[in-house]
Amino acid sequence: MGDVAYGLAMQELERGDSGVRSFCSVQGSLCMYPIHAFGSEEQKQKYLPGMTRGEIIGCFGLTEPDFGSNPTGMLTKAEKLPGGGYRLNGTKRWITNGNLAHIAIVWAKLDGVVHGFIVPTETKGFTAEVIKGKWSLRASVTSSLILEDVEVGEDAILPNVKGMKGPLSCLSQARYGIAWGAIGAAQDCYETTLSYAQDRVQFGKPIAGFQLVRQKLVYMLSEITKAQCLTLRLGRLKEAKKWRPQHISMAKRNNVSIALECARLGRDVLGGNGIMYEYSVGRHMMNLETVYTYEGTHDIHTLILGQDITGISAFE
Repeated sequence: MGDVAYGLAMQELERGDSGVRSFCSVQGSLCMYPIHAFGSEEQKQKYLPGMTRGEIIGCFGLTEPDFGSNPTGMLTKAEKLPGGGYRLNGTKRWITNGNLAHIAIVWAKLDGVVHGFIVPTETKGFTAEVIKGKWSLRASVTSSLILEDVEVGEDAILPNVKGMKGPLSCLSQARYGIAWGAIGAAQDCYETTLSYAQDRVQFGKPIAGFQLVRQKLVYMLSEITKAQCLTLRLGRLKEAKKWRPQHISMAKRNNVSIALECARLGRDVLGGNGIMYEYSVGRHMMNLETVYTYEGTHDIHTLILGQDITGISAFE
């Protein structure tokens, strides 16, 4: 599959639910990608075929309780063992697939430099705890990972990358999928809202006939169409290897924002029915509040783009 075809698949999955697309984004972009891009041939042969078939599920351990937008501050550490191998200690939080995963891609500092490690979740000292009480992304399993003297072999480290380039390049792949996925959520909100407005009769006619309702529908369709054009262009750039991370920041920032606005407008048009499980709009609205935050918050992507425009660092 090319990048555009992959993006369209993410769009259709999130048309169903953001949590389903999140599962696939983590499996493909955050777990399979680093093994493919930075792993040894032995690691690729050991994990990728089973991951492709869905027999091996992965999770991505970067975010920590106190370090989200600033991952360079991570506290998780790795130390070289005298007899070979590594010992990992630390805590990761907001980890999609954590309780389902067979392996975790854990990012930790080894002698002060960030490295990636493939950690089987059955390893002694590795614990995954489900985060409960979420009102968003409820179809997605989210966990905390606790690593207490977790010992792995020499073959656990991803040999072909070090520093923040490793995790950030994975995030770029995942954010690309999110940019497409958010369009799918917006499309479902638009289609649900349009259908409802055509069927719901008030004051003697369908509410789709009232100007204020039409204004909302026109806004939704216009923003979805613009988001599709932006993301298709990004996909073509990616296939031509001419993309930059800032391009992905723009698409992720724009598309999630307009999708959330579409969900809110749709909820408004549906009135009281907008909060019912019978209609998908409210569920998308709650899910997109999470998508607005994860994989780089809306504000962080704003700062990334502002820095690219002005040449002045926003993080110093």
